Amino acid sequence: SDHPYQNLIDTLKNVSSKDRHFFNLQKLNDPRYDALPFSIRVLLEAAVRKCDGFYVKKEDVLNILDWCQQQSSVEVPFSPARVLLQDFTGIPAMVDLAAMRDAVNKQGGDPEQVNPLCHTDLIVDHSLQIDFSKCAIQNSPNPGGGEGQGAAARSSPAKPQPRGAQCGGQRGCRGSCNEGTATSGKSTAVQIENTPILCPFHLQPVSDPETTLKNQEVELNRNKERLQFFKWCSKAFTNVNVVPPDAGAIHQVNLEYLSRVVRDDGGFLYPDSVVGTDSHTTMINGLGILGWGVGGIESEAVMLGQPISLTLPQVVGCKLVGSINMLATSIDIVLGITKHLRQAGIAGRFVEFFGPGVCQLSAADRTTIANMCPEYNATVSFFPVDDVTLKHLKQTKFSEEKLDIMEAYLKAVKLFRNYQDPSEDPQYSEVIEINLSSIIPHVSGPKRPQDRVAVSNMKKDFLNCLNEKVSFKGFHIPCEKQETVMPFLHEGTEYKLAHGSVVIAAVISCTNNCNPSVMLAAGLLAKKAVEAGLTVKPYIRTSLAPGSGMVTHYLSASGVLPYLSVLGFEVIGYGCATCVGNMAPLPEAVVDAIKQGDLVACGVLSGNRNFEGRLCECVRANYLASPPLVVAYAIAGTVGIDFETEPLGMTADGKEVYLREVWPTREELQQTEEQSIIPSMFADVKERMEKGNKLWNSLEAPECTLFPWDPKSTYIRCPSFFQKLTKEAPPPQSIENAHALLFLGDMVTTDHISPAGSIARVSAAAKYLTTKRLTPREFNSYGARRGNDAVMTRGTFASIKLQNRFIGKTGPKTLHIPSGQTLDVFEAAERYQREGIPVIILAGKKYGSGNSRDWAAKGPYLLGVKAVIAESFERMHKNHLVGIGIAPLQFLPGESADVLGLSGKEKFSISIPEVLSPRQELTVK
Repeated sequence: SDHPYQNLIDTLKNVSSKDRHFFNLQKLNDPRYDALPFSIRVLLEAAVRKCDGFYVKKEDVLNILDWCQQQSSVEVPFSPARVLLQDFTGIPAMVDLAAMRDAVNKQGGDPEQVNPLCHTDLIVDHSLQIDFSKCAIQNSPNPGGGEGQGAAARSSPAKPQPRGAQCGGQRGCRGSCNEGTATSGKSTAVQIENTPILCPFHLQPVSDPETTLKNQEVELNRNKERLQFFKWCSKAFTNVNVVPPDAGAIHQVNLEYLSRVVRDDGGFLYPDSVVGTDSHTTMINGLGILGWGVGGIESEAVMLGQPISLTLPQVVGCKLVGSINMLATSIDIVLGITKHLRQAGIAGRFVEFFGPGVCQLSAADRTTIANMCPEYNATVSFFPVDDVTLKHLKQTKFSEEKLDIMEAYLKAVKLFRNYQDPSEDPQYSEVIEINLSSIIPHVSGPKRPQDRVAVSNMKKDFLNCLNEKVSFKGFHIPCEKQETVMPFLHEGTEYKLAHGSVVIAAVISCTNNCNPSVMLAAGLLAKKAVEAGLTVKPYIRTSLAPGSGMVTHYLSASGVLPYLSVLGFEVIGYGCATCVGNMAPLPEAVVDAIKQGDLVACGVLSGNRNFEGRLCECVRANYLASPPLVVAYAIAGTVGIDFETEPLGMTADGKEVYLREVWPTREELQQTEEQSIIPSMFADVKERMEKGNKLWNSLEAPECTLFPWDPKSTYIRCPSFFQKLTKEAPPPQSIENAHALLFLGDMVTTDHISPAGSIARVSAAAKYLTTKRLTPREFNSYGARRGNDAVMTRGTFASIKLQNRFIGKTGPKTLHIPSGQTLDVFEAAERYQREGIPVIILAGKKYGSGNSRDWAAKGPYLLGVKAVIAESFERMHKNHLVGIGIAPLQFLPGESADVLGLSGKEKFSISIPEVLSPRQELTVK
């Protein structure tokens, strides 16, 4: 009754059985509202609704309303409707909450009062590792538990056989397949539970979906301790929802299951919004839901009821015009827009799409484009809701009543738009126009997502990369070694590797699997290729990690899944796998051939990250490509191919087959998509996620208010952050006589800083785990052990690609300056702390680029780092450094370590006053 904007509350009548209420911002009767970008209108509604005079004040509301004049000049609060966590970044947040309960309990408070105030969803999707794939299973003794099948050759043309054909022993048919029940034509039998792989010869479910089930079982056993903690969280905390393993990738689950577009809280309507601990949370912007990625530090604050503080952003209007090229996939459009916006220099700003070209993009296309938002450093990539959005939601899980309420509410508050009507276009800080007809197929690589290469120029570009000096594009292979060919034996057959040979081909859960058109294109390409007699060499590590069971469902229902399986693209499970380095090792013979020949071997994946060494240490060139191109390059076996003039492959009888002969037409895609994407699929996926799986459901977890910490645990440990907390925050302290722990160059990413991927056997973390009597096979990954600060601190700056100027070569080493010894980074930091010497880091441009990771700030903090002096910072990482207590200091314009003649071996003293303000100049001696 005392809400300052109570007069704006309106009633939505005659839409459903009961009236709904909402804040109607049109009642402000202010012409500035109609000029606001749609994304800013969402910020304004949240500020009005949450205005309490403390966290959110009337002044904040007026500043947002006056966006045209106030953009980039004022700080405003934003209270999202929910928080989204994935398990790698979510476990530290939940461990902190559990530790908070302990702290409250020790001070005599009620620990049950420690709960998130903002609804929080935690999706366990980053634990999956590819322990079993088609190749790995065939090399295992009796992997399926039934009759052994031996090492069936992948090179045999595995065309679907006529009714009644024998398929025992054939690749892709495992266990018993009852030929008497085989049906002609496409199979209509689709099973979502555990997503069984179909027999490609009978199109019937086989008795044991061994690849998926084996990976699930290993995942749950390996991560049992972490999963028990998550299950305890789901019971102990209110406002926490845990989505169990194998339900799907975080963004896929967010799109298909968690998104609401308009939230209905007890009859009160407001726009859905979210912040997540993953930089690609922006994918949800494609459905007209405002959201972006934040770090674990910021997410915890939101969970505990604090709004996010952000500078009122500039909004760049991206106007799409022209018609889409028939051969261009949505991934080509994504990469085209990514490059255009990256070149436009829009870091830290909102991007909002408008123009008639938007109407040509499906909801899946829009979410794919929005997913790549971090690659051009924007905060959000917003697509306001329109008829295409509603049509998509109707296909998923929304009833007619919900859709009617949604449309009526969005139109009432002017958050619904018609892209064909220019009179609805708001004001923007800047307008960038992109002609869709100019976009042609591209891939990105070999080391960075922003380095695009036209498919037609791929062969020439790769040869140039071999010649170029070592850089973001070059490998500097001497001319006399560029023709090196290394023979090797695999499963008794001789094969050859050369520069450009593909050894990893992965259709993975990031970016693309939300888009039916590109996934179906991959499946239809596989179908045509198999029918033409083409195969994939058996040593290539192929995998298919769908974003959710829905993807498997429509691939299966459309009849293309068996053909993907024939080529080795088998469903290995659900979650992040290859993209974050969670994959089974390459065959030893392949690794030996690569190393002996010093070959630039290649990985091709349909993800969004391809930094050197990320997939596998010996695979130096990694290319991002659309799913059908991943399949095409796997068949070709090399990236050194001109698809226009060279055949994709040869059939067993020597016939040449070109890519254009097996590439699906747009008409084929649209027809298949219409037949496969149906509402029942989303309903089945929803049921599977709510039911969980048998292994998760049978998992036991403690039922108590305080978590029973196990002192022997190497996964979950009560963090040390709360041990020195005081009721009053101490003032900032000056830094005296510090040494540089590291002297780094440009583009140091969070991959270099934060622990990620597998734990190397010679690392500081491995030494620690060995003292805990663990064997290397039990080390698991850094992501799985984010709940243990002892492991994570030792894994900070442990990247094999770290280039420290003190050392002169890549690796996790540094110079302990007082002694002159070369040590592991952790060992050097530990020695500095024993000696009472503070440490800083010197760096170049764009320090902290890449994924948002809280341990990229927490780790250096626990290493004793007091400040980072760099030429420039990635915005989000800079915020994390401030949040954890590390001073991010930027060289003055035109200055750098080199310009100032610094060797890095000097002692540094930094005078820090008690009262600080952003961009304040400090003196460093």
